[in-house]
Amino acid sequence: MHVAYRIGAARAEAHLFDVSITVSGNEQDTLVLRLPAWIPGSYLVRDYARHVVNIDASDASGHALMIERPDKSSWRLLGTGRDVHVHMRVYGWDLSVRGAHLDNTHAYFNGACVFPEVIGVQTPLSLTIERPHGLPDDAVVATSMPVVDCDPAGFGRYRCADYDELIDHPVEIAVQQCVSFEAAGVAHRFFVRGADAFDHDRLAHDCQKICEEHHALMGTPDDLNAYTFMAYALDSGYGGLEHRWSTSLAISRSDLPRVGAPTDEAAYRKCLGLISHEYFHLWNVRRLKPEVFTPLDMTQEVHTGLLWVFEGITSYFDDLALVRSGVIDEPAYFALLGENLTRVMRTRGRLHQSLELSSVDAWTRFYKQDENATNAIVSYYAKGALAALALDLTLRADSETTLDAVMREAWTRYYVNGGGLPERGLEALAVELSGLALGDFFDQLIRGTNDIDLAPLFAPFGMVCAIRASAPGTDPGGAPAAQAVTAYAGWRFDSKQAGRIAAIVNDTPAETAGLSAGDTLIAVNERRVSATAAERLVAQSRPGDTLRVAVFRRDELKLATLELTAPPQDTVWLAPDPNADATSKARCRAWLASLQTS
Repeated sequence: MHVAYRIGAARAEAHLFDVSITVSGNEQDTLVLRLPAWIPGSYLVRDYARHVVNIDASDASGHALMIERPDKSSWRLLGTGRDVHVHMRVYGWDLSVRGAHLDNTHAYFNGACVFPEVIGVQTPLSLTIERPHGLPDDAVVATSMPVVDCDPAGFGRYRCADYDELIDHPVEIAVQQCVSFEAAGVAHRFFVRGADAFDHDRLAHDCQKICEEHHALMGTPDDLNAYTFMAYALDSGYGGLEHRWSTSLAISRSDLPRVGAPTDEAAYRKCLGLISHEYFHLWNVRRLKPEVFTPLDMTQEVHTGLLWVFEGITSYFDDLALVRSGVIDEPAYFALLGENLTRVMRTRGRLHQSLELSSVDAWTRFYKQDENATNAIVSYYAKGALAALALDLTLRADSETTLDAVMREAWTRYYVNGGGLPERGLEALAVELSGLALGDFFDQLIRGTNDIDLAPLFAPFGMVCAIRASAPGTDPGGAPAAQAVTAYAGWRFDSKQAGRIAAIVNDTPAETAGLSAGDTLIAVNERRVSATAAERLVAQSRPGDTLRVAVFRRDELKLATLELTAPPQDTVWLAPDPNADATSKARCRAWLASLQTS
């Protein structure tokens, strides 16, 4: 049996993809087609079948086949012959790296959104990408899918070994710029759409250095012959979704390096961190994966306590690769570390949800956050990176091994040799390679909710870790502050809706005063104020001062009195210890040294 897919645009202005599936050599009386409910890297059931507008099927003679719906994601075709033709219209208006989006400027899709699996087919598949009607004439195809026969713009026929590979090659069709480079002997292409001008040479140079650092750490996978980045530059965007041979990115235009104008270096570091993060996933989660993901069932939720390993450890190595590769310096790296540690400290949910539970609950909590999220959950990205940092520094200080070595052994033992990583397999490897008794360490950091003492982690590396109150205004942490706020309210405002309170932190003056998320601030001390002005009033106050606050809750006016308290010590920064000895300094240099020269 052979299956051939074809995709084009039925009506770009109506955001409708035109998908055809031809099944040849069928010997079954019935065929079942099924769309996945979710895709790896995004642990939320998204029910992609809901975007199918219509579907019909016919046999070789053109006679219509009866179609049944055995469940919400499947279609059963009855009375099929040797050749079957299926036609679908799929609505594409999800402008994210997880979905499908079509308009008169571009077409983007993940295969899981538009290509149903023909159940029972294990043979190679083909895909023909047609030039969509209504798109610009100079639009080109960006994808990592192997080419069979395509024109110079990339329209034509592609092939995949099986269905899993078909849906692991996202496609972007648009007017876009392409930067090429080679890393570890592998050809890389970096497509960018939505950006008029950026420094191609700098982006290629820095990405090459970062990619080669990851290859030096993990080794080059045998099946990696080429790699494709697909970036959509927006006015304000940030996010990515990893695949085995590519990644899709949403970035801000201002985050890209500039030619003939100053580059926002902090924003560019953020962009490089995202690129590094998604690239490291080609090893960690797209090949090495949890044991419960082998084989992967994308029809239902699959729970694991290991997302702190696959997202948190990736979040640790993404920034570490930046400093090891030399694209940022050590002060910039320590600032990034401080910012991440600050994110963890400012999340009250860290005291209520463990990392292991954060992973298990991803389906119902992390990807379905509400106004109480800051009080109830912790990110397995941010705290997972903290756990990886703590583990690496502990191993380096107290044993002859490192987290680098643990990850390489996990790669060999649980990917190269097959099977997937057991639920506590990484913990067992760390104990095995180091000879350390790490049970209490993992119980506290992975399954517990008490804060870890940060200063002793950094001391053996000649670093001082300090915690302070935040400074007025936007303060991400990562650096000492000349001035700290002296009072604290405990409210957080919505950046997109003026005056709206987005969250109230538990056990703070705002909660005690009876304010709630969703309230709209209108006045403080009988004067109309913006959220920014209200924050400034708090910052200029002292503990014990009171503010008279007026808010609207829905259509009702509410008055409250805030008795301000001292601000929490939740902002972290790092600096070299001027009294560090030679051993500590050498240990720090070894931690941050490039693996490409070792």
